[in-house]
Amino acid sequence: MIGGRNGWIAWPVGVVCVGVIGALVWLAAPGVPAAVQFAGDVLRSGTRQLEASSTSPEPVVTIAAGDDCRELYPDDLWMELTWSSDHVLSQSQDAPATSAAAVRDALSPEVLMTCAWRADDGQTVTTTLSRVDAAAAAIARDAFTGAGFACASLGAGVRCTRSVDGVDEDDIVSGDLWLVTAEHGWHPEGYTDRLAQRLWPQ
Repeated sequence: MIGGRNGWIAWPVGVVCVGVIGALVWLAAPGVPAAVQFAGDVLRSGTRQLEASSTSPEPVVTIAAGDDCRELYPDDLWMELTWSSDHVLSQSQDAPATSAAAVRDALSPEVLMTCAWRADDGQTVTTTLSRVDAAAAAIARDAFTGAGFACASLGAGVRCTRSVDGVDEDDIVSGDLWLVTAEHGWHPEGYTDRLAQRLWPQ
């Protein structure tokens, strides 16, 4: 026993302390399930937000004629295209840069924006987003196939590709939108896929 400590006082004080701690635990017990649930909800919410921010770009709700090209591009792709001063963007409402005039005539597009990128070495990437009739996807496949494109279903729409004279063309028609990209010597990684994910998020 440590000198100066009175056992007759220490024991009652210890019992009182244990009793106080027990009472506090008893009072807090009803709130434990709610606290656990709250913590779980916060963690799950944070995880979902982190996954969403890291795997899928924020979808575009609407793009109107005359909107800036910046509205079309997810942040990561926009930064890749603009990182160099050698890359110049020209925005217009030019007709879709498709090599299939018959397809353009069949779809009768209302051009929302044409974003034409050019590098100093002459390589180009040109993308046009147009509004078309909601039933256009039904006739697009036949029109593209007849023009020599290879087509495959993409969700409720169709995706068609063709390479002619060094130009790779990639067309997607889904809902009331037609996205067409023509790449000449310049092939940004996953370019059309990332635009499609922004317009039609899965």
